[in-house]
Amino acid sequence: MNKKHRAFAGVCLAVLTLCGCTKSNKTIQRMQKLEEGVKSPTTEVELKDAIARYQNRVADIQLADAQTGIWYKMLAVRYLDAKMYGEALKNFQMAIQFYPTNQNLYYYVGLCAGYMAKTSLDYNATGTSTEKYNYYKLSEDAYLRAIEYEPKYGRALYALGILYVFELDQCEKAIPHLEKLLSFDTKNIDAMFVLARAYYVEGKYDNAASLYDKITSITKNEQKKQEALANKKIVLDAAYSK
Repeated sequence: MNKKHRAFAGVCLAVLTLCGCTKSNKTIQRMQKLEEGVKSPTTEVELKDAIARYQNRVADIQLADAQTGIWYKMLAVRYLDAKMYGEALKNFQMAIQFYPTNQNLYYYVGLCAGYMAKTSLDYNATGTSTEKYNYYKLSEDAYLRAIEYEPKYGRALYALGILYVFELDQCEKAIPHLEKLLSFDTKNIDAMFVLARAYYVEGKYDNAASLYDKITSITKNEQKKQEALANKKIVLDAAYSK
């Protein structure tokens, strides 16, 4: 058995442990594999074939459902790594049908939807950006669902901040999420920069200046320190011009 097969076997063993499967379920699994001819898929073609073979037979088999969900997630990750965001999005959506409370899947849906929004074009020349907006809305909803299931999900909180500040121009919505992130991830420099920008856009100049001061005091990256100092000057100039 090569390394890939051993790794996949380890994933399946973890699923069995988490599901608390009985001996009966293990017997059903072995029978299912024998009947369908599905062993340990590793390539995209094998994963798709495994899903197709199982799809008509998993209605009443909990373990097969769990495995199918894992294969969709694996396939989605492969598409994501290949920057095939549309296909990745479809497969993460399918995985959610099997794991509807998995915050990581919602995070990746948000990530893929954000990429799709950036690549959306008005091919029909309608003069609207409806498709782009719809993808951004999906991205927002997915990140919000992720933190609904895991309130301290740092990646989703940060992603919401980026989305609101740089894509949707809704800085006021970014502030509470970024503040929450920094309440437990207190040295997240990148989050501080995004939050400081949100403060600046919203006219909260004192808050922004204080955050830039904090960045310069804790970062060891000279480039980021100089960026924070330059941004603080912009903030103070805006404040004094009022």
